[in-house]
Amino acid sequence: MTAAEGRIEIRALRSGRLDLEPLRRSHATEMAPLLDDPGLHTFIGGEPASAEELDSRYARQIVGHSADGSERWLNWVVRRRDSGQAVGTVQATVREQDGDRGLVAEVAWVIVTSQQGRGYAQEAAQTMLNWLQRQGVELVIAHVSPGHAASIAVAGALGLAPTEVLVDGEVRWQA
Repeated sequence: MTAAEGRIEIRALRSGRLDLEPLRRSHATEMAPLLDDPGLHTFIGGEPASAEELDSRYARQIVGHSADGSERWLNWVVRRRDSGQAVGTVQATVREQDGDRGLVAEVAWVIVTSQQGRGYAQEAAQTMLNWLQRQGVELVIAHVSPGHAASIAVAGALGLAPTEVLVDGEVRWQA
């Protein structure tokens, strides 16, 4: 068992307006129609997935770790507390930094198109980051498409700064 596996167990998180629920396979049926928006995939890549495809993906993700145990996979569905409506997801892949200098988390957020512009991405991602830091994460990284103004704003609000590193056409941001 790695340090990341032994130290971090996913749990439900709360913010002022949102609940972050640990991902379950049963979320696939609810999330598939919300994520079935080609415009949403302009920046996040891929294509909308069916409920069956999401179920298969979620089944792999909820295992919670890579096959070799070097990464911890943490995935949440973001839900508005006032209505109970799912509005997106946040996720973190946590691993040990090179040279045993603590933990690093690569994070991402997706808010469905109909719920964008309300601050949910920033609120959910900040809630996740605060929790990750309490779990011992010392370095936070996000990869953001250079043309995605909303995600650039979220990354900046989270205290991340762009680097010169490009990964699959996305700019690496880090704290």
